Amino acid sequence: MRSSIHLVPAAILFQLFASGLCAAGGSDPVPTGSPASAAVSDPAFAAPAPGSAPPAEGPISDRKLRRRNAAVIGGIALVVGTYGSLKWWDEGMTSSARPKNEGWFGEGTYAGGADKLGHAFFTYTGTRLLARGFEVLGNDRPRSLRLSAWTSFGVLTAVEAVDSFSEKFRFSYEDVVFNAAGTAVALLVEKYPAIDALVDFRLLYLPSDDARRKDEIDPLGDYSGQTYLLAFKADGVPRLRDIPLVRYLELLVGYNARGYEPEEAFRVDAGRRVVYGAGINLSRLLGDTLFHGRLRGGTLQGAADTALEYLQVPGAGALTHERL
Repeated sequence: MRSSIHLVPAAILFQLFASGLCAAGGSDPVPTGSPASAAVSDPAFAAPAPGSAPPAEGPISDRKLRRRNAAVIGGIALVVGTYGSLKWWDEGMTSSARPKNEGWFGEGTYAGGADKLGHAFFTYTGTRLLARGFEVLGNDRPRSLRLSAWTSFGVLTAVEAVDSFSEKFRFSYEDVVFNAAGTAVALLVEKYPAIDALVDFRLLYLPSDDARRKDEIDPLGDYSGQTYLLAFKADGVPRLRDIPLVRYLELLVGYNARGYEPEEAFRVDAGRRVVYGAGINLSRLLGDTLFHGRLRGGTLQGAADTALEYLQVPGAGALTHERL
């Protein structure tokens, strides 16, 4: 019915928690794998320098690592479950499961299909961000990806299962399909760095008319203000990467739905749209300018690259659309 909007914030908090947990341990080794993105790796993920002294202690035990993993997975599930009980399922529960066909991307659906791409985007983003956190905890890369994929998909699917017994919501097969699709694409991109260097999956948000009318700006739940984009980066093509100016260009293709307001009484000219245009690769531009000197490869650049991989900055592209 709606995406679990707290999964991505929970993934970010998990990364911070994991970093602090390992820092407190002092001697726990950090895995050497770096994110698959073309951005310069954060020093926290760098391999030890040749000839450096070994850690004071050996690698953390598998038992300790399993406890860490279980603690954070349980914590994420607890946060989402607690929020759901207070906000989503507060109208009570039924005694039997009730599925509902939501119509995929049909014109008559309540969000024009934008909610389905929201499910894919949040499992995609959650899987990739959580993988970084699990690596910081001490897991190797394959294990981190498995844990992050099952956590992202599992949490969102569990929400759907509870929805089926909710008085307000219903179980949506379409949502589960897009949860799985987002997770699968995340694993594909993580496995093949060349794909990650070429394509970004991003969210562009501009408040819908209804959100502005009610003064309730909600980038994660305001479906009629969302645009989901695939950004094809010239910087990801070896023959274009070293051509001045061209390397900063992007081809943008995406989808949005407009006029599908939360309250049907305020729907105005609702329609589904294919979006396309050109943009600027801000991550590469900043890498060649602001982060060209001593800031290169630092935490600030890593944070900027991560944000720009998943979020489209308004005004950083020229977009047009065709209605379906």
